[in-house]
Amino acid sequence: MPVDLTNEQPLAWDSATLDADTKAMLDNLQPNILRAHVREHLSVLFVRFNDVAEGKAFLRHLATTKMKSARNHLEELRDFATRGRRGTPYVGVGISKAGYRDLGHSVEDVRKFGDKAFRDGMKQRIAEVNDPPVEQWERTYQREIHAVILIGDAEPDTVAALRDEILGELPASARLLGEESGQGMRNPAGDGIEHFGYVDGRSQPLFLKDEVDKEPKKHWDPAFPLGNVLVPDPFAPDPARHHGSYLVFRKLEQNVRAFKEIEQDLADGLGLAGADRDRAGAMLVGRFKDGTPLTTKPKAGGGPVVNDFTFDADDGSKCPFSGHVRKTNPRSFGREVIMARRGQTYGERTDDPWDDSPPENRPSGEVGLLFMAFNGSLLDQFEFTQQQWANNPDFQNPATGHDPVIGQGDRDIKVTFPKVWGKPEMSPPQAQVAQTVTMKGGEYFFAPSLAYLRDL
Repeated sequence: MPVDLTNEQPLAWDSATLDADTKAMLDNLQPNILRAHVREHLSVLFVRFNDVAEGKAFLRHLATTKMKSARNHLEELRDFATRGRRGTPYVGVGISKAGYRDLGHSVEDVRKFGDKAFRDGMKQRIAEVNDPPVEQWERTYQREIHAVILIGDAEPDTVAALRDEILGELPASARLLGEESGQGMRNPAGDGIEHFGYVDGRSQPLFLKDEVDKEPKKHWDPAFPLGNVLVPDPFAPDPARHHGSYLVFRKLEQNVRAFKEIEQDLADGLGLAGADRDRAGAMLVGRFKDGTPLTTKPKAGGGPVVNDFTFDADDGSKCPFSGHVRKTNPRSFGREVIMARRGQTYGERTDDPWDDSPPENRPSGEVGLLFMAFNGSLLDQFEFTQQQWANNPDFQNPATGHDPVIGQGDRDIKVTFPKVWGKPEMSPPQAQVAQTVTMKGGEYFFAPSLAYLRDL
């Protein structure tokens, strides 16, 4: 029977009773989709092929010699937990609409992909998500990208060696259009953070039973159906058993200096003093720097950081409706929209992102996030989130404002903030905070099944 993508029960991937179709799915699915792979160090290569036979041969060789399956990855994780044995590096591949055409698939073939956003490509979707004009994107992303190759591991030398090996195998007809390097950042507690200094990667949708079982779920259930992230691979030998996922890639530059100035100005305007000043930034992000949800506490610390919460009892007097994490995951509805985020930070810094240095010591550019997320539908997940939630100043309540972090578009309405946590007194209406995250380019890809790649 085909794999049931609508099943709400998390997948017990190593169960003795796992059916043959699900095993075949896991054996032919790329890693990093159902469960995040270690990518403390990441190399991202953007490639154009130009020759059908050589492009196919390269991808076939890559899939058969350097790519492991999702099941291999999960078995490595189990071995590491029980025996301390390190796993192998991650190599992933995504192919764009133009890439499929360059690999010999016709226009009619590409229509087999049910997602219109993928069939259009990111350059044609600017109006839908308020992205900057293509001529303002970095040169790499202005070009026609056929494939993205992701190389990740815990050790930089492993990534560097594998990158050089893969580039050495690139056919003469192909071109490396550009590349990005990502490197994880952590705070003193060891939690992964982004460049504004906030813990990142919380509230991920979980698809596997061993992950779900570790999470408290009195208020928030982290288990999601496979359909949030998987679709049948239309060009695979057996689409009922062979699955892939739509991958969105976006380079997001962060103006850390401007964001820190905004935090200070907002704290001053609300009359916040001492440790309470941290609440200004938390109202923009929806969490304190350590990940503490603003809707649960007025200050960070004082116990473990929880993820088992909702916004149901919060009328906006604790966490504003515009708070980034409230905008992008309302929790009580829209579960079918939530994406599996797999991004990584990029850029070098001389300061410590988590400390209290003044804004003038912070970078104003050249750092940010290589945003990556796997989707069952780009149209109904990524684009819906950006357009209907992040960019919508009236989402949930009128005049709540854009998402202060990733919202795009004119911020011409005025907004208010709670002056005291949990109290009804609000600030006078004021201009929304300026946009400090700039999209520098990207593309939509499909991460095909290994069965497709090996069959090229």
